[in-house]
Amino acid sequence: MRGSLVRRAAYEVFDRAHKVLQRQRALKDLAASRQVDYLRDEVANRTIERLAFVTKKFDKVVDLGSGAGSLEKAICSGTEDGNIVKSRLGEITMVDSCKELLYRDADLPFNREMNIKRLVADEETFWPGESQVDAVISSMSLHWINDLPGVLKRVENMLKPDGMFMANMVGGDSLYELRTSLQLAEQERYGRISPRLSPLADVKDMGGLMQQAKYKLLTIDVDDIIVNYPDMFALMDDLKAMGENNAIKVRPWTIPRDLLQAANSIYTHMHGDEDGSVPATFRVIYMIGWKYSEDQPKPLERGTADVSFKDILPQMGEDGK
Repeated sequence: MRGSLVRRAAYEVFDRAHKVLQRQRALKDLAASRQVDYLRDEVANRTIERLAFVTKKFDKVVDLGSGAGSLEKAICSGTEDGNIVKSRLGEITMVDSCKELLYRDADLPFNREMNIKRLVADEETFWPGESQVDAVISSMSLHWINDLPGVLKRVENMLKPDGMFMANMVGGDSLYELRTSLQLAEQERYGRISPRLSPLADVKDMGGLMQQAKYKLLTIDVDDIIVNYPDMFALMDDLKAMGENNAIKVRPWTIPRDLLQAANSIYTHMHGDEDGSVPATFRVIYMIGWKYSEDQPKPLERGTADVSFKDILPQMGEDGK
């Protein structure tokens, strides 16, 4: 399987080259990098729970934006869901734009439990060819994509008929506590608001984009993961260690210390818990879509029902029970 260059989006919100640099810098301390895997690992575990309900086998799978392999570690963790999923997957190609992150855990035991390959490629332009893979899975990566409609359509094209796309991404009101605290502090001190955090898609956006890309049998749901931190600075340190800090193309390069102090006070006052800690909400959107196939279940045509509502309603009574 190989990648090739594809035309990029005309308008780029995120600086993807800088995002790779952020991740490379975060990996200079491997112990710290692994310590902040808690969010990716939790989302991976919840994704595997959903994947365990899919009974189909997939011989050729792409993990798009795989990072160090949180999904693969979750599959090989020894849980019942993990074992079920592992029995249904064949060759997995892990694709990530950051080589250092992609190979960070290449020597860990999970690599010997599955047929895993690694490919360094930009998730936004990755293209193995049309109808080449049985499933594409993406975890915690799509929120840094500039051309979401293009990537979703490209994935649909690379799937074989009745192929599955399962993905999750941070979206909606994620980190609203941090976002509002920084905005209020900057408005109070400087009379302006700067783009300190990335814009995020919401569940309605993703539902529309999946339909636009012609996926069938769509399922979309949302999950909130709340993590407590000692203070706002600990949250920002962890985001940096994750390589998840701001990568908007037009952004302030630094945040003044006085602004951070003010935002931390607002964060604690508005959102803090009784023990002094502060919560951070990560809203995760989960999506499943299938490429069209003649063999897929289809709704019956109008007028083919065996029972009429006119016959059912009198039995239910006026209150509908």
